[in-house]
Amino acid sequence: MDIKYERLKEEDLEAILKIEQASFPVPWTRSMFEQELHIPTSHFFVAKALPGKEIVGYAGYWQVVDELHLINFAVHPEYRRQGLGKHLLFYILCDGKRLGLKKATLEVRASNQAAQRLYEQLGFKNIALRKSYYADNQEDAVIMWLYNLGAYS
Repeated sequence: MDIKYERLKEEDLEAILKIEQASFPVPWTRSMFEQELHIPTSHFFVAKALPGKEIVGYAGYWQVVDELHLINFAVHPEYRRQGLGKHLLFYILCDGKRLGLKKATLEVRASNQAAQRLYEQLGFKNIALRKSYYADNQEDAVIMWLYNLGAYS
């Protein structure tokens, strides 16, 4: 599958909201994504399948000093388990390196073993547990770090 990565635009919001709602028990709202479009340190990208340019995934991060904080990431359910998520995250990490960021971090639900395995494949390490992080069910969050973005290009 050929994929093109582009910065998130307002006209992409309907498509990513559908993916968001299919992916998370407490999905982000439209206004949350709209706010991210206006924050200079927020970087969101969509993955578009070619040739039709259907949005099949998205990812966003905050630039915090020299760190990349992955804040949202999802792949359309019909396109999962095809390597798209790994490629999208690789693209995000390369973008962070291009901006001079040195390391990356994220939180993931403790029960989301598939996501944790994906992050580990990209070099993230399980560093700590944030107790009762998720408001919907008080689930713990696993805090993961990637300490060397220099390997990405």
